[in-house]
This record gives sequence, C-alpha cells and structure tokens, in this order.
Amino acid sequence: MSTRGSTLGVLLLLILLGAGGRALWTWLDRPIERVAIRGELQHVSADYLRGQLAPLLQGQTWLSADLPALRRAARDIDWLAEVSLSREWPYALVFELVEQQPVARWNDDYLLNPEGEPFAFAPIEPPEGLPDLAGPVGSGAEVLDYHRRLSSRFEPLGLSITQLRLEPRGAWRLQLDDGVWVMLGRSDREARLARLAAAWERQLGPQATHIRYIDLRYPNGVAVAWHGETEVQEEEDGTG
Repeated sequence: MSTRGSTLGVLLLLILLGAGGRALWTWLDRPIERVAIRGELQHVSADYLRGQLAPLLQGQTWLSADLPALRRAARDIDWLAEVSLSREWPYALVFELVEQQPVARWNDDYLLNPEGEPFAFAPIEPPEGLPDLAGPVGSGAEVLDYHRRLSSRFEPLGLSITQLRLEPRGAWRLQLDDGVWVMLGRSDREARLARLAAAWERQLGPQATHIRYIDLRYPNGVAVAWHGETEVQEEEDGTG
C-alpha cells in the first residue's frame, strides 16, 4: 500500500505541475506589446523598420512566436543585412539590426552592398555621390569589382568612374567625371585602357569638356567624338 500511495502521489504531483505549467504558459503567452529596434542606423529610421516589421508580427504572441522564422522574414526586408531576435520581459521582442551599406547604384532601382548584392532602396533615398553601375541580372559583384579596379587605375590621372555599364553581350562602357563616355568594348581591355591613359595625358585631358565620347575599339589609337561635330576624329597611338 505504501508503494501504491507513493506512486499515486507522484502522479498527482506531475498532474499538478503539468496543469500549473499550462496555466503559466497561458498567462505568459500574451500578445506582443512592444518591439524594440537596436543597432546603428544611418539610412533608415527605427520607425520605418517598425512599419516594415508590423505585418510579420500580426497575430503573434510572445512565447509562441517562432523567432527563427521571424528572423528569416525580417532578413528579407530591404536595407537589412543582418538580423538577430530575442524576447525581453515584459512581452517585448528585440530586433538587433545591421543595416546594409550601399556602395553603388545598380540598374536604376537598386543599390549594391560591398559584396555586390543588390537590394531595393525605395522609398528611402540613397546617399548622394554613389557611382552608377548597370549590368545583366547576377553581374553585380563582377561590375562592382571592375569599377574598383578601374577607379584605382584612373585615380593617378585625377579621374573618377561615375558610371560603368556591362552590356548583355559583354561589352563595357564607362563615364569619366560625369562627362566623357568611353567605349571600351569586350576584348583587349588592358591594352585599350593603356592607350586611353597615354592619349589623355598627351592631348585629351585638357580638352575633356569638348569631348562627347571616346571609342577605344580600334586596333591602334582612339577615336574621339567632339561636341558640335558629326565626324569622329581618330587619334593615333603615338607610343611607337
């Protein structure tokens, strides 16, 4: 009898604990009352992000909320690079956010982060002064990397690459200092860039404001189109 009594006591205790646990869960699992946004934000505001997060939290309760699923959904919000999520008493969710770092414009409606990954920026205005890049879908990292290499190449000439385009068939064109367009083409790019640098230092640099575009797609020299002229003048290489 004593053994049966002990077993019955244990069962009753487990039932009471289970009932108490369910009651405690029900008491704690209330609607989310507060959303805290933490992190260094330069381009987007906490209020904007709360508005973006609100649909994800609709109908969620504090204990039942699936934090990994919410984190994945929040990561899809444009302008967010990293998201971590935790519960905080009483009835709050805390979002630790890392903002995307825009380094270039991309195909008009997007920005690129340092890894060359595109993200939509609307309705937030992007920062000014970003280079304007464009290319086929999936080429963001390639175009961004080439822009960096071109920038370091043209920096000694005092020039910046303000636009860079990769055409669907693989040809490149670029814009110098918001002015002169350069048709670089697909092949022999290093040799063509060397000819451009030599011609720029020798003759073209002082006349940059009069140049419409420079075409490097020639075996020797460069072709120059001048403002107000319909003819294209071919400049010989002159490097011997």
